[in-house]
Amino acid sequence: MTENTSYTTEEIARLLKISKLKVYDLIKKGELPSYRVGKQMRVDLSDLEKYKQNSRNSGAYAQPLPGGGLTAASLPQAQLPQLNAPFAAPYQAFAPPPPHSMKNSGVNVVITGQDMSLDILATHLERTLPSTRPLRSYAGSLDSLIAMYQGESDIVSTHLLDGDSGEYNLPYIRKLLVGFSYIVVHMLTRSAGFYVQKGNPLGIRSWGDLRQDGLTLINRERGSGARVLLDEQLRLHGIPSARLHGYTSEENSHLAVASLVARGGADVGIGTEKAARIIDGIDFIPLIRERYDLVMVKKPENEPWINAILDILRSEAFRSELSSIHSYDLSETGTIIYET
Repeated sequence: MTENTSYTTEEIARLLKISKLKVYDLIKKGELPSYRVGKQMRVDLSDLEKYKQNSRNSGAYAQPLPGGGLTAASLPQAQLPQLNAPFAAPYQAFAPPPPHSMKNSGVNVVITGQDMSLDILATHLERTLPSTRPLRSYAGSLDSLIAMYQGESDIVSTHLLDGDSGEYNLPYIRKLLVGFSYIVVHMLTRSAGFYVQKGNPLGIRSWGDLRQDGLTLINRERGSGARVLLDEQLRLHGIPSARLHGYTSEENSHLAVASLVARGGADVGIGTEKAARIIDGIDFIPLIRERYDLVMVKKPENEPWINAILDILRSEAFRSELSSIHSYDLSETGTIIYET
C-alpha cells in the first residue's frame, strides 16, 4: 500500500472492527480526519495509522461509548415501551472536539434511518448549508435511537408503535433519551401492512389471520419499526411468536421482505406500501397508518442545522420531491411533535 491509499467509512469499520456509526463519531470528534469524494467519505491510510498509534498510546483503541453494549437484540421486544436501566441515565455531553484539519472542515451531521426520504433530506441540507456534511447511516428505528443515546447520531428517524396506547414513537423516545434535550418533528405518514402473494391465496386480511396453520412468515430484524409493529400486534392478539413458522427468519429491508414473498419463499411479510409498488408479484394489505418522525439532539452548536432542517421540511421544494413517492402523507410534515 502507498501513502495515497484511502478507505471508505465501511472499510474503516471493518478494519477497526467497529460500527460505521462509531467511525462517524470519530470523524465528528476530529479524531479521524476525513474528506469527501463525491457522496463518499474517505480516510487516508496515513491518518488511519496516526489514529491507531494515538489510540495505542492512550490505551483507548476505538472504545465504545457509554452504553456501548446496548443493542436492539438485547432488548425484550414485548416490553419495549417500559424500558428502564441501564440506559435511562443522564446524557453525558462530549468534550469539545480538537481543532479540525482542513480535511475535517465543516460540520458533520449523522443522519440515521432507512427510508429514502432521509437521503433526499440529506441532499437538501447540504445544498442549504454547504458547510454541513450529512453522513448517512442505515439502521432500524430502535437501533437508531440507541445510536443517538450513545452519542453516535445527530438526527434519527423512528416509526415505533406502542400497542397499549396506540401512540407512535414518543413512548420509546422518552424512555430511551432520558436526560437529553431534543426535538421531535413529524416527517411523513405512510401505510404499513402485509405483503402477500398475488391474489392473496390464503385470504390474509388481518393480524388475527396470522393464526392460520401452515403459514410461513418472513420477519424483519429486531429493532426495526416493522418488527416492533409485528411483535406488538402479536402480543395484543394473543398469538405466540413460537407458533409462526419463519418468525426467526429475518431480512433487513422492506424490499427484501417483499421480494421473498413474491418469489414464494414466504406467505406473508410486514412492510410499507412503497415497497409493494416496486416489487411485482405481490399484493399489499394495508393495516395501519404509521407516523415516521425525526428526532434531533438540541445543543447550541446544532441550532443552525436544526433550523435548516425545519425550513427544509416545510419548504415547497422538499414536499414536492417527496410527493412523487406514492403513499406518503405530507400534510403534517415539519410539525413539531414534542420538544424538551
